[in-house]
Amino acid sequence: MLGEFRLEQFFARWEFEARYHLCASDAESRSLNDLLALADGADLEDWGQLWLGYIPSQGTPALRQAIAATYASINPDQVLCFCGAEEGLYCAMQALLGRDDHAIITVPNYQAMEELPLSLCGSVSGLTLRSQNQWDLDVDELRSLLRPNTRMVAVNFPNNPTGKVLSQQRWLQLIEIVREHNLWLFSDEVYRGLERNPVHTLPQAADLYPRALSLNVMSKAYGLPGLRVGWVACQDGDLLHRMGKVKDYLSICNSGPSEWLATIALKAGAQLLERNRQLARQNLERWNAFFQNHPELFQWWQPEGSCVAFPRYLGPDGVENWCQNLVQETGVLLLPASIYQSQLGSVDRDRFRLGYGRANLQPGLQKMGNFLCRQGRPPLLH
Repeated sequence: MLGEFRLEQFFARWEFEARYHLCASDAESRSLNDLLALADGADLEDWGQLWLGYIPSQGTPALRQAIAATYASINPDQVLCFCGAEEGLYCAMQALLGRDDHAIITVPNYQAMEELPLSLCGSVSGLTLRSQNQWDLDVDELRSLLRPNTRMVAVNFPNNPTGKVLSQQRWLQLIEIVREHNLWLFSDEVYRGLERNPVHTLPQAADLYPRALSLNVMSKAYGLPGLRVGWVACQDGDLLHRMGKVKDYLSICNSGPSEWLATIALKAGAQLLERNRQLARQNLERWNAFFQNHPELFQWWQPEGSCVAFPRYLGPDGVENWCQNLVQETGVLLLPASIYQSQLGSVDRDRFRLGYGRANLQPGLQKMGNFLCRQGRPPLLH
């Protein structure tokens, strides 16, 4: 039995009511006209003739080819498309895990990556990313968690909610450990492309290891969540086939127009990602200025990638009360640490998730500064 999805319940309450959504986990989106302006002439000619029937359940050939082109060694037959990343995660866990298996999951995490193994496996262990280690993955701890029945390790880098990006050395150490023990590696890579320094972009797991699954989606780094198009890349055709059987009981296939638009976006992917990286850099400078003006209230570690971060709130009222009062009085929405509490490991209870991928950040920061000023704290500097 799956537990209540805390993040989705929280957003169901506040996402469309709060005026200033400063915890968004996606990059700034675009209009349909903006996206079509990136298409070439041949693609635009096809738009009016697009057939509105069912499409192949594994994804259209054009989309799978465009996805495969973003990898170093993946071909279109090694790509399976889904309705968003959530469906891909669900199908992967259902196809991989059984009651006699043991899984290892990084903490903190996207809740579904933890809840699904807990519902399927006999045992699940948390591999905790700790703030005192700048959220790095401890390979010695990973080795200590391995059991004879360990089947899968699941990781998320760039990490949600911390923004951690592993070093190339640490990433390859992780790959070597799972290879040594013939484990499956589930790698959530939905923020790949939003590294603060593109030099630090990691190779994709599916390119490096035959038993790795690379999960990605149009929603996060590309900033196109309305398309609801995600995918898993994996060299193992049998596993993709088993995942497809699970998908038959869910979406069956994606929307044809959505896959067509996702294909356009991926062909212009470098342009989309660079625009979103620039916006993220600008917003990080604004957050830096905000936190520098309030050192008595916040402890700030600047994220290395993604468009989210996980700072610490030091106020005496506590982060849960502060976030609640902030949204009720100003309409500024942040995610308190309770959303990220885990059954598998300790998550600092005085943190909150913020976002820095969307435009129009400054008005929300101004509201936050004014709120702190009313509480007897210094106003936000410009």
